[in-house]
Amino acid sequence: MPSPVMPPPPAPTVGNGAAPINVLEPAPQVGHTQPPSVDGPRSPLLAKLTGVTSIATVAAAGIVVVGILAVVGGNYDKQVVHDQLVPQKIVFPAANSPALLPGIKQFAGQKLVNGEQAKAYANNFINVHLSKIAGGETYAQVSTAALAAPKNVKLAEEKATLFQGETLRGLLLNAWGWSLVGTLVTLAGWILILLGVILFALPLANWQVNLRGRRQATAAV
Repeated sequence: MPSPVMPPPPAPTVGNGAAPINVLEPAPQVGHTQPPSVDGPRSPLLAKLTGVTSIATVAAAGIVVVGILAVVGGNYDKQVVHDQLVPQKIVFPAANSPALLPGIKQFAGQKLVNGEQAKAYANNFINVHLSKIAGGETYAQVSTAALAAPKNVKLAEEKATLFQGETLRGLLLNAWGWSLVGTLVTLAGWILILLGVILFALPLANWQVNLRGRRQATAAV
């Protein structure tokens, strides 16, 4: 007796009666590994400092240029002071001279050619001698007394001596002041150059530490 043949169950229909299509999931490939994810920068602080590389580079170049101009200007200022002092032909007393005062011993026998020497000569030589004239009175005080006694020869001589001495002292101190300005400007210029070089080197350091390492890791995959 033949066995009954059971018909296969009807395929479920979706929507308009069409049978759904079974989509097979792809089998995982053996031996293939996913590329490693690129980590963040090795130095986050360095990456943050050089986040705007173009602006940092332009700023660094500008700072270096300003620093160079400052150095040139400072040296020019000191050269002008030197050129103004040399024609005066002021020479410090020799080492064995009784006129050599304690405040100028370090410049014994030298020609006065720079701001440091000008300050020492003005304060430790001229001013010492001026303090011994007219009992330590200034030119203004002696001039007032000389005007009140126009026939007093001694007051007239003291007035002339104090005027010449204080004028020369003022000129020397003025030269020292400009020399000091030149020195400070030159120092500021070198500091600016150093800062500019550091700022310019930051993007290079960021590329070396962060970007180059990341490219090498990507190329090695």
